[in-house]
Amino acid sequence: MQLTPRALCAAGRAAFRESFPVGGRDVARWFPGHMAKGLRKMQSSLKLVDCILEVHDARIPLSGRNPLFQETLGLKPHLLVLNKMDLADLKEQQKIMQHLEREGLKNVIFTNCVKDENIKQLLCVAVRKWWPSELPPSGGSPARSWWREGHPRRSCSPNLGCAWSRAVWFWMLRRPPWTRRGAGLTGQRPPAVDWLQIIPKVTELVGSSCRYHRGESVEYCIMVIGVPNVGKSSLINALRRQHLRKGKATKVGGEPGITRAVMSRVQVCERPLMFLLDTPGVLAPRIQNVETGLKLALCGTVLDHLVGEETLADYLLYTLNRHQLLGYVQHYGLGQACDDITSVLKQVAVRLRKTQKVKVLTGTGDVNVVQPNYPAAARDFLRAFRSGALGPVMLDRDILQGVPSVEP
Repeated sequence: MQLTPRALCAAGRAAFRESFPVGGRDVARWFPGHMAKGLRKMQSSLKLVDCILEVHDARIPLSGRNPLFQETLGLKPHLLVLNKMDLADLKEQQKIMQHLEREGLKNVIFTNCVKDENIKQLLCVAVRKWWPSELPPSGGSPARSWWREGHPRRSCSPNLGCAWSRAVWFWMLRRPPWTRRGAGLTGQRPPAVDWLQIIPKVTELVGSSCRYHRGESVEYCIMVIGVPNVGKSSLINALRRQHLRKGKATKVGGEPGITRAVMSRVQVCERPLMFLLDTPGVLAPRIQNVETGLKLALCGTVLDHLVGEETLADYLLYTLNRHQLLGYVQHYGLGQACDDITSVLKQVAVRLRKTQKVKVLTGTGDVNVVQPNYPAAARDFLRAFRSGALGPVMLDRDILQGVPSVEP
């Protein structure tokens, strides 16, 4: 009999670690020191900027943000966008908002601009508005049966050549789970209105602030800032697609350091006329503690090899077990939860056939022995977490609960 995730957690809870030993890890060497140059360039461009748009990872909403942003750029209106919300467990979103408000951040928006999930939701909501109240019986596509019967609530024909018609028809035939009758936009799929609030909110902030020497300018210039690899360039491209129907203007990637210089302005909206400045990711010169550094590294703000892939995988395993998030057990078919990273990586390597040949010196000569490839297994474990395959995770849950989790 297969155990439920709750039973698996209860079975292994006695063996789970209550703290993560950080030892003598030197956090300073994880983070490059050249980022001060990027911050100075941002400061020199402030006179041309009307508003600051800070992007951060929604999985670490309360930690890892650069405090120098508020100190050096705090004179301008400020909007915090917590990106990658599809990867974050937002059950305690209200606590997050309250915590940020106590820190002086009243303008906060959650969004996901990489996969445009919020735009898809908007389309699905539009489909549901004219989806029949009673779906046809099973046996064939309900959408096709509906069109065949000439349902009076349809608003366009599937034979129309317009892109909108084809898109609606495509989504109706696929029938994603959240478009079915009786299924609302709940759980980990927040309303699309959050995505649509970015441009109006920026316009409101700029309109209610003193623009000084830019008061006569009809265009808005917004600087996009944040730590590396949180989706700043993706946000610019998504806003550009949404409001101008144009393609990518900035290069994006799944690792930190893609944007290396303060770029020229990129137009993202026509009404109002709005330009965004893409900037390189800038980390704080001093990280508060080792746990914050590990969280940042888990979210991909620094290159994995600087911290150590197996070290990151071990901290990820500790975090998942501590918060009873056992999606990795089902994802890799491990059978039961385990708190030993060596054992987990060995099972992952065997299951994914990630092995390597190692020469072993014996009395009769060198012998090639096949062993599990632990670094490759650790990379796959991290990739699964970052892609959301292990389920949504809130890495700052201990901060929300006020419970320390790392040994000093």
